[in-house]
Amino acid sequence: MNRKKFLKTLAAMPLAAATMKLGDLSKLTDPLEKTERMPVLFLGHGSPMNAIEENEFVAGFRKVGRELPHPKAVLCISAHWETKGTFVTAMQKPRTIHDFGGFPKALFDVQYPVPGSPELAKETRDLVKKTTVGLDESQWGLDHGAWSVIKHLYPKADVPVIQMSLDYSQSPQYHFELARELAALRRKGVLIVGSGNMVHNLRMVAWDRLNDKEYGFDWALEAREKMNSLIRSGDHAPLINFRTQGKAFDLSIPTPEHYLPLLYVLALQEKGESATLFNDRAIAGSLTMTSVRVGEG
Repeated sequence: MNRKKFLKTLAAMPLAAATMKLGDLSKLTDPLEKTERMPVLFLGHGSPMNAIEENEFVAGFRKVGRELPHPKAVLCISAHWETKGTFVTAMQKPRTIHDFGGFPKALFDVQYPVPGSPELAKETRDLVKKTTVGLDESQWGLDHGAWSVIKHLYPKADVPVIQMSLDYSQSPQYHFELARELAALRRKGVLIVGSGNMVHNLRMVAWDRLNDKEYGFDWALEAREKMNSLIRSGDHAPLINFRTQGKAFDLSIPTPEHYLPLLYVLALQEKGESATLFNDRAIAGSLTMTSVRVGEG
């Protein structure tokens, strides 16, 4: 029930209106009530096969899922939904999008029948002042950057999930500033998840080393070490201005879409909050699975 409709109903109930406290009114009309501050996650999602395989990365996702406070909903910023402008999914039942090719049928058979949250979508839209956020009520859903990792956090598919798109026409600084406007959701029980990979150069994958537990080219390891150091120290400026950080960063981030979700997570780090790393592995030469948790929860 929206506030206007609720007030009309309340006007027809004079005795209730006379005794109801302002705090009760806010509780009934706010889509999400106040909670303790939720952590924020960046998840290195890697191959879509992580949705159905058993490996150390999946184990890492499950572990952090057990450690987190149980959220009321999830807002995911995935590398795989790029748009002109910014949108949030606002359907009741988001479809499971299989946005990839060349994988086994078992992966295409996976469904993640999680509910959406039009209420959270509208609240997210109203929080953002930097741009006009569109409500996508039918077109998108959940791409594999979202469902392939969130299904390990919440395998029962009982936590509502919405996605926010990446505006491909905007700068890293723009994305960082937009992300800061989402901060209030952390205190409304919303787990904000960025999904991508910090080092992600598919053109340079060492296909003959895919089965190695850990393997990275020198430039990938150099970039990973510097990124990790900056994240741990809370020095976000060089990470925002990643195009000024040299050849190792340029090779690691040939296109920005898998890196930008990290900036959404770092932008939400508050003073005094720690940033811890997990799943910190380089694989296939030119990819890293490094994931980040901001806040203890």
